[in-house]
Amino acid sequence: MGASTSQVSDLAENQSLQKLIGTESISENDPFWNQLISFTITSPTCSSDAKLLEEAIIPLAKTLIENNPRSGNFGALVRIFLARTKELKISTECQDQLFIWQAHNALLLVRCLLKVFIREMSEEELQLQFSYQERAPGSCEPGGEDLLKELVCNLVHLIVEVPLLDITYSILFEAVTTLLVLLSYQLFNKEVLRDGYVYKCLMSGQCLELTSRLVKTLLYNFIRQEKSPPPDTQLFQSQAEGGGILYGLASGVASGLWTVFTLGGAGSKPGLDQEQNPLPLSNQSLLLLLVLANLTDGPELPNAYRQAVTCFKNTQDTSSMPSPQPHTFQINFNSLYTALCEQQTSDQATLLLYTLLHQNQNMRTYMLSRTDMENLVIPILEILYHVEDKNSHHVYMALIILLILTEDDSFNRSVHEVVLKNITWYTERTLTEISLGSLLILVVIRTIQFNMTRTRDKYLHTNCLAALANMSAQFRCLHQYAAQRIISLFALLSKKHNKVLEQATQSLRRPVGTDDGAALPDYAQDLSVIEEVIRMMLEIINSCLSNSLHHNPNLVYALLYKRELFEQFRSHPSFQDIMQNLDTVIGFFSQRLEQAGADLSVERVQEVIKKGAVALPQDRLKKFPELKFKYVEEDQPEDFFVPYVWSLVFNSAVGLYWNPLGIELFSMDSS
Repeated sequence: MGASTSQVSDLAENQSLQKLIGTESISENDPFWNQLISFTITSPTCSSDAKLLEEAIIPLAKTLIENNPRSGNFGALVRIFLARTKELKISTECQDQLFIWQAHNALLLVRCLLKVFIREMSEEELQLQFSYQERAPGSCEPGGEDLLKELVCNLVHLIVEVPLLDITYSILFEAVTTLLVLLSYQLFNKEVLRDGYVYKCLMSGQCLELTSRLVKTLLYNFIRQEKSPPPDTQLFQSQAEGGGILYGLASGVASGLWTVFTLGGAGSKPGLDQEQNPLPLSNQSLLLLLVLANLTDGPELPNAYRQAVTCFKNTQDTSSMPSPQPHTFQINFNSLYTALCEQQTSDQATLLLYTLLHQNQNMRTYMLSRTDMENLVIPILEILYHVEDKNSHHVYMALIILLILTEDDSFNRSVHEVVLKNITWYTERTLTEISLGSLLILVVIRTIQFNMTRTRDKYLHTNCLAALANMSAQFRCLHQYAAQRIISLFALLSKKHNKVLEQATQSLRRPVGTDDGAALPDYAQDLSVIEEVIRMMLEIINSCLSNSLHHNPNLVYALLYKRELFEQFRSHPSFQDIMQNLDTVIGFFSQRLEQAGADLSVERVQEVIKKGAVALPQDRLKKFPELKFKYVEEDQPEDFFVPYVWSLVFNSAVGLYWNPLGIELFSMDSS
């Protein structure tokens, strides 16, 4: 692309690019194309570099939009790329780096131009840009071939057929990124798109046939977590002096324009997003997988990519039963589980975990059968623990994952059998030894308390309490701090209840005609919500006492220590029934402690409680229905998930930048 070009601002003067975007048609046999695609680049991997490139490409792409109907050069560029992809697999086997390198460069140019085209025109107009081609000297007419469809199918074919090696890493990354760009029309629409030409290409023909292979490949790209190889292993290297005309052209531009975009190169500093994305192909593959899995169902056919995500099986599954699903495949569940455990710091990995737990019964059964469940649960708890630093969607996904896990009784039992030592990220108190179950309770209660004081999100409350409720019958050997926090949360709710009740009473006493112009708070609604939460907390405590009192002396101790908290609710009509059991337990153990004498030590009190727990007849406690909550997706989940997935693409895609002013799908504060 010209050895004289050494910075982005020089792009406009680059002779090869000027010829590409000009009015003159360039024959596909012209040596120009070899010159154009013989440059050295490591694709931008941070948004600042991507922004520089985007801003430089925009005026060139707009000129091409004007001239392409006459020149057909964009279609010619696409065909140059397609011609090279047909030999990519053989080139890889033969270690033909030159061929792979030029195919990569052609695709990078196509992707950069496409990104501007998509922002500037509708899908129908985009199709036309692909259809213009040279017919006779000085004229250009729409061609009969469907070049856009061929490009989409070729990219899918490339991703599933070309093996991941150092020399193919860059072109595989570009193929995944170009598919993301082709699907990015969604960013510029407020409504969820339910069809479109690229959508139809992916849901039919060769693409449809490759559905399961594409999903499997994207999953394996995520699983492998391959770092981008050093530039000198990806790019064409001369193996001898005088490597012919193609090598001569390549060596002439090796230090030209595109070195600006190598990592840490001139004009860029390693940005935060660059440091956070050391695995560009893994990251981009996961984003594309989530985008495909969240495409809406077609009018006649369900989304094949979602089907593939929901029905794949373990490679260890030797069942001979054929799957009724058309897009099923097998993958190594152990490798996938390990990658999921390691990557939960990213929103997109947490969203994938949610998707698999919620929609793939095979994967859910496998995860719940693991004996090292702490490797998955602890990263989820860390997300909730650092709720102040996370976006609300990430917190929701983590919480729903816990809720789904707690629907399983064996999970609820096993978490109390796993003993953890020195949880360093939990800073409120030193936890030298605690069960995973007690830690889970501590973190969920902390999330509730954070929500009460900051966000006041009822959805968050509901899901936190539902997870605790699901676990409550299987609480075992609660850590004394976890037991204290359960009662402390009840104390906080009780205090809040009294405050709202007092405010409601005062507002009713205000003299008639003292309207100060301000709307009165809806105290009745506030009171109703708080009483609902208090009721839930009482049910959780009661469930534990009714089902496993003898396993939880620390909870009985905390209950007795703060027994005055519960007195005001004894005669309350909303709580009378549930308070009967708590009164029975408090009364029984209070009597035992009185009989044991005054000024008892903590150790003596705990001894009395342990003996009393065995002696308390179970029939003295009233039976209540088992507390069980199940997560159910709301109607039209795409209204939540499509904007969420694209906000992740907007914020996390490696080497892609979109001007925030053009985004319609979500507001910037929600991205």
